[in-house]
Amino acid sequence: MQTSGKENAAITSAEGMVAADMVNAMTVDVEDYFQVSAFEHHVDRGNWDSIPRRVEPAMDRILDLFQSRDVKATFFTLGWVAKRHPELVQRIVAQGHELASHGWEHARVSSQTPQQFREDVSRTRKTLEDIGGQAVKGYRAASYSIGPEQTWAWEELAEAGYQYSSSIVPIKHDHYGMPGAPRFAFQAVEGRLLEIPVTTLPLAGRNINCGGGGWFRLFPYAFSRWALSRVNTREQQSGIFYFHPWEIDPDQPRPSGLGVKTRFRHYLNLDRMYNRLERILDDFRWGRMDDVFLLNKESK
Repeated sequence: MQTSGKENAAITSAEGMVAADMVNAMTVDVEDYFQVSAFEHHVDRGNWDSIPRRVEPAMDRILDLFQSRDVKATFFTLGWVAKRHPELVQRIVAQGHELASHGWEHARVSSQTPQQFREDVSRTRKTLEDIGGQAVKGYRAASYSIGPEQTWAWEELAEAGYQYSSSIVPIKHDHYGMPGAPRFAFQAVEGRLLEIPVTTLPLAGRNINCGGGGWFRLFPYAFSRWALSRVNTREQQSGIFYFHPWEIDPDQPRPSGLGVKTRFRHYLNLDRMYNRLERILDDFRWGRMDDVFLLNKESK
C-alpha cells in the first residue's frame, strides 16, 4: 500500500498541523522474535534457551535512536528477557526511560488462571525492580489478551501493586480485542487501576488501530500520521504508540511451518520499519507512559 506525494499532502492538509503541545506515549514491548504469540505452536517454550537471542542488538539500536531524538519511552519488558539481559534493563533505566512489565514469558492472560496470573505478574514486577532499581508501575498483557472475559486481571494487577495497565485494544480482531471498551484511559476496579487502551480511530463504523505494531507496517505512513494527528487535535487526547524490537530486524530467522496469514503479519515491511520510526519520532512529541498518563491523572 503506497501513496503518492499528492495523496500524502492531501492527507496531511486535511487534518492540519500536528498539535504542538500534545505529548504522546512511546512504548516498546521487549521480547525476542521467537516469543511472539503467533509462533507459540511452532517454537517450543522449552527450547527458548537454545535459540540464539537477537533482542539485545535490536534494543541497542532503539535506545540509540531514542537518545538521538531526546525521546523518553516506556519499555514493557518480559521477565524472561530481563533475567538473561540485566545490563540491558539497567541501560533502559540509566537513560531515563520507564521500566514496565510484560509478564514473565509472554503467556496470554486468557491461558492463565487467576492464581497463575497473580504469580506471573508479581514475579515479573519483583525481578524488574530488583534489576532496574526502579518502581514498576505499569503492565501490558501479552498480545493485549485482557478481553471481556479476563477483566478479573485488573483486580489482580491492582493487588500486585501496579498503578496502570495498557492491555486492551477496543477493536474486533481474531486474536484479541474488546470492541465495546472506551477508546481512551478509564478507571478500573473502583479507581485502583488505570487502563489505557492502545490508540484507535473510528472510521466507517469501526475502530481502526493507529497505535503501532503490524498496523503501522501495513498502512502507509501518511495514514498513521494523519490518524494520530486527528486524535491529538480533534479529540485533544494523547495517543499510545507501540512496537517490538524484532520489527526492526528484517534478517531474523524464520521458523518453519508458519501459515500464510502469520507470515504476512509478522514479516510485512520489516525493512521499512526503522525509517518509519524515525519519521514518527520527528513528527510528534513523545514521553513515558507514567509521565503522560499518571501525572495527568494526578494533576486533575
